[in-house]
Amino acid sequence: MRVIENPKEMQAWAVETKRAGLRLGLVPTMGFLHEGHLSLVRLARERCGAVALSLFVNPTQFGPNEDFSTYPQSIARDLELCRSAGVAAVFLPQAAGMYAPDASVAVVEERLSAGLCGASRPGHFRGVCTVVAKLFNIALPDVAVFGQKDYQQVAVIRRMVRDLNFPVEMVVAPILRDPDGLAMSSRNAYLSADERRMGLGLSQALALAHDAAEAGERDTAAVKGRMRAHLESRGLRVDYVAIVDADTLDPVDALSHGQVALVAAFSGKTRLIDNAAL
Repeated sequence: MRVIENPKEMQAWAVETKRAGLRLGLVPTMGFLHEGHLSLVRLARERCGAVALSLFVNPTQFGPNEDFSTYPQSIARDLELCRSAGVAAVFLPQAAGMYAPDASVAVVEERLSAGLCGASRPGHFRGVCTVVAKLFNIALPDVAVFGQKDYQQVAVIRRMVRDLNFPVEMVVAPILRDPDGLAMSSRNAYLSADERRMGLGLSQALALAHDAAEAGERDTAAVKGRMRAHLESRGLRVDYVAIVDADTLDPVDALSHGQVALVAAFSGKTRLIDNAAL
């Protein structure tokens, strides 16, 4: 397994790999890997002859009061997990190598990124789109694999791929959950035992929405009200509760197929997100 820090060297490795006739997959991550990330690697390996994984905590997608400086990292462990998972190359850049001091170009998506996490985290998706576009240009993947837990992020990146004609096939992996139902996330490492129990309220609130849709209920406002009440009853500070069209992310008034319920809430100081198709 190659470990490459320099973007030009990573690009040269990708060109060499593709010239050898191998279909190349990319799994972009911010590190502190868990089983959810490894499931993305497995999906990439099923579709590609070689898989690269990026480990980069991207500073441009963090707001001024967010956890960039404390984001959990475990590079040695991550590299061993990548080696065991059959990753061919790990791209491990530094911020100085990814962004020139006078960088003045960014990629901005203006519709799907406006609400939900985009409203709560101004500038977040600008940073996400820019770094993913850079990773696509550096790693030159045929296939890129992302997790469904970041549902809005997937929608925004898919739109970027379409509108900017990136020759990349996007694959979306289902959410992986711990046995208690909590969606796997690197930020779960922040949670105390009590905060983790509180965090289970997210998946429980989504189950309320799913059950309501299955029972034929159509009043979106009433369902969201019950979801919010449940989150608050667990001691969570609610950021948003939403039920949206799965493609446009527009809010909906009546429940039907082709919609997604999304929640974001703080357990202690940790912001958790989750979603479920209805």
